[in-house]
Amino acid sequence: MKIKILHSVFSVLMAFLVLFSTLSFTVEKHYCGDRLVDSAVFSKVKKCSDVIEMPKSCCKDDVEIIKGQDKLKVTKFEDLDISKQIVFTAFVYNFFLYKESLTKQTIPHQFYSPPNLVIDLQQLHDVYII
Repeated sequence: MKIKILHSVFSVLMAFLVLFSTLSFTVEKHYCGDRLVDSAVFSKVKKCSDVIEMPKSCCKDDVEIIKGQDKLKVTKFEDLDISKQIVFTAFVYNFFLYKESLTKQTIPHQFYSPPNLVIDLQQLHDVYII
């Protein structure tokens, strides 16, 4: 049970890792003189000329682009060297094929119900397990 939960958590974390490593976004900053007026990540930045009348010569915009990974590297089996091919083949064989060769375990007393207790012999003879 714990392994299934751990596997699910690990899968979700790996999915988020791939998502965030390929995500690109921009950070926009607006300066009025030397003072930072506004910064925005996914939206347009508010400019100081929108709020009050300022000369545009003192204002400047700074745009920083943070690029994510554009391509995920896909490796073919033939591109691997021979030692990695052997390890990969052994892993696949043990992981998938070994499970199929195991027989299902039968439990002969699974549906056995004990007989009804008529007389408790331990209590009758004063024998108690401590």
